Amino acid sequence: MLRIAVPNKGSLSDTAAQMLFEAGYTGRRDPRELHTPDPRNDVEFFYLRPRDIATYVGSGALDVGITGRDLLLDSGSPATEVHELNFAESTFRFAGPAERFRELGDLAGVRVATSYPGLVGDFLREKGIEVELVKLDGAVESAVRLGVADAVADVVSTGATLRAAGLAIFGPVILESTAVLIRSADEKPGVATLLRRLQGVLVARQYVIMDYDIPVALLEQATRVAPGIESPTVSPLHDPEWAAVRVMIPRAETNQMMDALYEIGARAILVSSIHAARL
Repeated sequence: MLRIAVPNKGSLSDTAAQMLFEAGYTGRRDPRELHTPDPRNDVEFFYLRPRDIATYVGSGALDVGITGRDLLLDSGSPATEVHELNFAESTFRFAGPAERFRELGDLAGVRVATSYPGLVGDFLREKGIEVELVKLDGAVESAVRLGVADAVADVVSTGATLRAAGLAIFGPVILESTAVLIRSADEKPGVATLLRRLQGVLVARQYVIMDYDIPVALLEQATRVAPGIESPTVSPLHDPEWAAVRVMIPRAETNQMMDALYEIGARAILVSSIHAARL
């Protein structure tokens, strides 16, 4: 069986489990379960702390896993990123008192608190800047106020939490992170199927199916508005002057395309969700 590591808690857990369910796999029913076989799909799931997944996969103890790119890089694991999964996005930045820190070079020789010493340490070494890293498990924004660090490196969303602690963001982005599928050095049978299924879930979330009727004389104009992945499916109607069109379009552009097609002359415009896809 293909051995798959899945986050057992935190921001990655629920979405990862939902993706696997939409991909046709049977997950755990009890949140306390740490191991769930899925013999119908020839896989078994191991539910682990997100921070540990890259270590298990990199060692070869497990074949593939879902974790954050930040956790993968921080671990120093030899596991390989296979594909982005487009959830749990986060941005890592430096922050410190605005009167003291303006640019990255200002960090030289100071204490930097972070929950990701591997990730931040590698970044600073690449930039040629030596610092003293202070490892904390969370709430690093308090480190400066409490005197254990001079600056911090942390996940930033709006920056409101850092500003409330009297800190200002400075310097370049350390990392743009997202959930990723990772694998061990030995690619096992079943990895390609898992990846293809997860890609199908991503497509289903990003696209919809649009059906509409259009006068044949306006068909070319309409298909320029919504060309689809390869090309639209066009079917004749009982009225020979009209055709039915089916096309896959980006979900985010649904209403704009509906408006444009209606203006051209399309009618009976319907939109349907996609539950699974293979492109």
